[in-house]
Formats: sequence, C-alpha cells, structure tokens
Amino acid sequence: MSTSSKLFEPFKLGPITLANRAVMAPLTRNRAVDGMVPGPLAAEYYGQRASAGLLITEASQISQQGQGYQDTPGIYSKAQVEGWRKVTDRVHANGGRIFIQLWHVGRISHVSLQPNGGAPVAPSAIQAKTKTFVGGAFTDVSAPRALELSEIPGLIESYKQAALNAIEAGFDGVEIHGANGYLLDQFAKDGTNKRTDAYGGSIENRARLMLEVSKVVADAIGPEKTGIRISPVTPANDVSDSNPQPLFDYIVDQLNALNLVYLHVIEGATGGPRDIAPFDYASLRKRFKGAYMANNGYDLALANKVLDAGAADLIAFGKLFISNPDLVERLKRGAPLNDFDKNTFYGGGAKGYVDYPALKEAAE
Repeated sequence: MSTSSKLFEPFKLGPITLANRAVMAPLTRNRAVDGMVPGPLAAEYYGQRASAGLLITEASQISQQGQGYQDTPGIYSKAQVEGWRKVTDRVHANGGRIFIQLWHVGRISHVSLQPNGGAPVAPSAIQAKTKTFVGGAFTDVSAPRALELSEIPGLIESYKQAALNAIEAGFDGVEIHGANGYLLDQFAKDGTNKRTDAYGGSIENRARLMLEVSKVVADAIGPEKTGIRISPVTPANDVSDSNPQPLFDYIVDQLNALNLVYLHVIEGATGGPRDIAPFDYASLRKRFKGAYMANNGYDLALANKVLDAGAADLIAFGKLFISNPDLVERLKRGAPLNDFDKNTFYGGGAKGYVDYPALKEAAE
C-alpha cells in the first residue's frame, strides 16, 4: 500500500474539498447522442470514476460553431443541460466532484459540423495541417475564415452562457479550454494568429481573448469555480509560438489577477514527449497563487516526485482513467492496471467505455 503518497491526501480547491489530489483529465470519447447530449452511458462512465479527487469532463462545445468532431457533447441547449444533470447527480451520489471543460475548437473543425455548412472560424484564415473525426473517419479539417471583430463579443457571451448552463447542470465548476491548438490557444500563439487589430500582434493583444473569456466566466459563476487549461509548447493541432515563455508568463500573471481556482498545465507535447521544447513551468507555478495542476505522462512515481517537491498541487491522469475506473485505489494498493484498448477511445457504445473492471469485479 502506497498510502504515504501526497497524491492520496485531501486537497481544498476553493470552496470544495477533494478526496485526493488525483484528477481525471478531460478525455474526448465521441459518444454523445442526438442533439449532442451526453447519454445514459456518460452518467455510468463518470459515476464509475468518482473516486478521483476531481473529474474534468470531456471537452464540451459552447455552441454549434464550437464543435470540431462528431458526437462530442455540448453545453448550450436545454437538452444538453438536462443530460449533464444526470451525470453530475451520479458523480455527487458517488461522493465525487466534477468540473466541465468548456470548448471552442476554432479552426479544428469541418464544414459538415458547422451552422449552415459554413467555414470554421479562427484568428486568421490559415488551414491547420491536421485531421478531425467526422462520419466515422479521420479527415482533413476545413479551411477556416478569420473571425470578424464584430463577432467577438457574441463569442465571449457564449462562453459566459455555457458556464451558467454548467452551474445549472450541477457542476462544481468549469475548466476553460485554452490549450491544444483550439480557439483560445490559436489566438494566443503567433503561428496561428496573424491579425493586425486589437487581437493580434503583441503578446497582450494575442492573449486578450483568452483573458476576456476567463474574466467573463469568473465574473458569471465565481473565480473559485473557474479553472483553465493551457499547453505552452504543445504542437497539437498544428499550433506554435515563436517565444512561448514570455507569452505564458504574461497570461498566467493576468489569470492570477483574476483569482482563478486552478491552472491546468500540459507539460510538453499533448500525449507525447514531456521534453519536446525548453520551457520553465516553475515560472508559471511561482506566478499563480491558485492550485497548479500538472498533466502529461504522469505515473505514480513522477506524481510523488513533483508533489513532494511542491512543484504541483494536483496531478491529472488521462488514458489510465479510461481503462481503470478505480485508478486511485489501484495506485494506492500498487495493484496491476487494466490495459486500454485504443480502438474504442473514439466513438462506439459501452465496449471500452463502461466495461473496464474495477478491482473488486476483477477479483470476482
């Protein structure tokens, strides 16, 4: 039993107390039902994993325009709010805590998903060299158009409304998705943002949209219920920045001033090497007085090392939670972990979603 680990200690996150410091990272599973509503299986899936200190849901679009992949849930319609309410009720009944991740994909989309078959939106009209998942297959993303200045207030308002919807659906809080080459990250980074207006050029201008969204969400539901996810050096979704350190030092200084409850940082390449590019994460940790959540390639040994050094407060685990609903208990006992089946990650039904056994079931 590895009970001496800080990972298994309770942690106070704003107004709530987490049972431990292990977080289930957002994991796209492409299983929403008609109307992009999380279905009954979603309640079972999240309910099974409620022993994590905090669950962060799969990324959920704030509007139809914000969708980039087939069968991903939204948080903009009444039916979606009702679907999510069943999820939060189940998680809370099982003693868990859950935040929803608010998502706008920007240019990582396909015309078949967009309102009236229109072009996806982006800071600049540059097509990403990446694929999306539509019609049951991976296909090139569509060419985007640049968001017009006049559209930005409405976009920010849709984040605010999504956050209010999340609280109505019973979530303990929200995580703003500012990472992985999606809309807010596209605006922040100079590889994707070639604008010459108030949202382009300088670090302050490129960071503006992420910070305006963070402020409106925190004002609407409370900063103690608002977290954000960033990925300073990830190349995910064809995103890049020529000088990420000063950009993210500035962003985190501003996020700190908003008193957000946590900063969720993908260290290195999303789902890839942690050392893909030099970056001083300790600088972000120093600048942010809320909780620092570390993510990417963590196992128990690395989690212990980082927690013991005081370099993070919370550790997010991704794929391990897909195949191990009781991951925290398995880590605590040093029990073997279930292997995951990559073929069932995206789309499908119960198989590879809610049928991974917990220790007790495995023993029986």
